[in-house]
Amino acid sequence: MQAEAYRAYCLQSVAAAYDVVLITSEEPTWEVPYLRDCVVVSDPADQAALSAAGRQLAERHDLAGVFTWTEWYLVPVARLARRLGLPTTAPEAMQACRNKATSRALFARHGVPSAASVSVRTLGEAEAAAQRIGYPLVLKPAAHAASIGVNRADTPEQLTAAFAFADQAAGLGRESTSVLVEEYLDGPEVSVECVTYRGETSVVAVTRKTVSAPPFFEELAHCVDAADPLLDVVTPVAQAAIRALGITGGVSHVEMRLVDGRPRLVEVNGRIGGDMIGHLVHLATGVDLPRAAADIACGRAPDLTPTRSSAAAIQLLYPDTSGTLLRLGFDGASPDWLERVSFQHQVGDQLLLPADGGNMWTARIGYLITTGIDAAEAYAHAAEAYRSLTIEVAAEEEDAVAAS
Repeated sequence: MQAEAYRAYCLQSVAAAYDVVLITSEEPTWEVPYLRDCVVVSDPADQAALSAAGRQLAERHDLAGVFTWTEWYLVPVARLARRLGLPTTAPEAMQACRNKATSRALFARHGVPSAASVSVRTLGEAEAAAQRIGYPLVLKPAAHAASIGVNRADTPEQLTAAFAFADQAAGLGRESTSVLVEEYLDGPEVSVECVTYRGETSVVAVTRKTVSAPPFFEELAHCVDAADPLLDVVTPVAQAAIRALGITGGVSHVEMRLVDGRPRLVEVNGRIGGDMIGHLVHLATGVDLPRAAADIACGRAPDLTPTRSSAAAIQLLYPDTSGTLLRLGFDGASPDWLERVSFQHQVGDQLLLPADGGNMWTARIGYLITTGIDAAEAYAHAAEAYRSLTIEVAAEEEDAVAAS
């Protein structure tokens, strides 16, 4: 259900232009109308299983390209493309994206503005790194995604819990189980949506982000404005970061913070951004990022011509407290600017916030997407739509409390 809510637009776009064959971990359901063929494997991140599935499909079809929008599969899919003789960025570049310690080293080598960072494995090493870098600090798994395990420590007293939180998530990593202790970049967070073809990178859009208060960095909202004045500011740094990592083709989601108005790199994700960001880009600019990714995977030049200039925003829905979801609904009107309301939980589900041991997926209730002539109007529409939501949660061992 979550995959359909967040990635159906990608599959719809690609299937409109190509015959799609899919390698997936579950029997297809909602995907079926868009597929010509499918192979189910228990874990697509397992290289042997993925390669075997790829060979099966290659025997049945004339494959033109292969790509993924799933973070965990970036390296195996690049290796699969290479083994099948299909266009791909080098697997080593995808590994550099997946391992943030490697990314930091490459950024430093190529002069890309980033954050001071030390890779550690023990609390003692984290304490030593903290003394060198100075507080406040960010601790994160070296190879994870979706802000899982990322948190902030402002004092030595907070460091122990912050390290434990990051270390627990890091233990689940495939590419690395290390924790990074990093300089806190104090400034607004944005992402830069990029398309690279034959080594040349075009910046398509900037996404402004709203994140939760410290110590966690959960993403609460995103907005894409086709006329964002930050485009000229962030473009050179995003392009330099992609060159430093060795990315030669595909769609990239480049995260950075603006410190004193100047971009500093957080990370580069070698895939379409999550949280419907690619859909926001299409609503605001007309540029189709999933189609661009498919074209590049097949060795074709993508069409990045903007066909509209407006703005689109997504408001991610969370409860105010962990507990049981008692009521959920939307009883407002459906004006043209309300593009969609989507729920990924239902009444009776347990919601667990990061502070209580959960993460963005265990706590997030859903999202709403709005449009406008510019970012201010898209945000205003989001606030208006939010007021029509009913979200009621019963906190553990407490009376029901309303989140909105």
